[in-house]
Amino acid sequence: MPLENPFYTPEIQGPYELRSIGRFELEEGGVIPDLQLAVATFGELNEARDNAILVPTWFSGTHATWWQVYIGEGRALDPTKWFIAVVNQIGNGLSTSPHTTDDPSIAMSRFPQVRIGDDVRAQEQLMREHYGVERFALVVGGSMGAQQTWEWAVRYPDKVLRAAPIAGTAQNTPHDTLFAKTLMDAITSDPGWAGGEYASHEDVRDGLTRHADIWATMGLTTDFWKTEFWRGIPPIAEGLEFSTYEEFQQNFVRALFTMMDPNALLTMAWKWQRGRNRQDLWIGEFYGLFAVSSTW
Repeated sequence: MPLENPFYTPEIQGPYELRSIGRFELEEGGVIPDLQLAVATFGELNEARDNAILVPTWFSGTHATWWQVYIGEGRALDPTKWFIAVVNQIGNGLSTSPHTTDDPSIAMSRFPQVRIGDDVRAQEQLMREHYGVERFALVVGGSMGAQQTWEWAVRYPDKVLRAAPIAGTAQNTPHDTLFAKTLMDAITSDPGWAGGEYASHEDVRDGLTRHADIWATMGLTTDFWKTEFWRGIPPIAEGLEFSTYEEFQQNFVRALFTMMDPNALLTMAWKWQRGRNRQDLWIGEFYGLFAVSSTW
């Protein structure tokens, strides 16, 4: 039975639709019997279907930050000009995830291992079958979204007119691999995790809190803290305001991560660790993709 978690609701994340692409075979050999992808769309697809922008999501993230910050008239991604589809990655808590599936064969600790390539293949199938989009004016993503963007560029070069990977590499670094392992260990070392069979994300609060503290020191930069960039970030909710960096850590970073599902974070972290573009040695293939048109 799926676990309830209010963090992964439209009330918190903003509107989205679940789109099924059916049985989906994964690169590691596992299968998701009915893969449902959570997608949020903005703007209108034109008759030629050539104004589509695809946005994959980052670690722990959803479509929420994109519509809150980057999507809007006059913003970087303008829905008055473009049809923008933000597709939540597999296992992120909105698309099919360990705690959301009602299929006992893949629920919780039995959820199969997912790779970056799986996300990209699923996104391509979703956009082709449900929206009739065969080519994208732009694929753009940050961090793990950038890993997916790189994969898009080499797996489907004829479908990507422009690619913009932000703060992400085609091949994961040893440093990132160790960072992700530390984040995972913070969760799995909590006895409440129970081998991935917890009854509620609240059972793993201590592990999620440690995860948040590690993220604050490694996921956020020295300059983020030194310049007090956090002062410009709105509170998550009323009563969670902050005026010092200690309060920001408690009322924002910890509060945010302790709302999340542990197995969803672990699924994404395992994927992040193994982010290696399957054709990353063909670096010459990228040159044409990043010659961005002056008319953009």
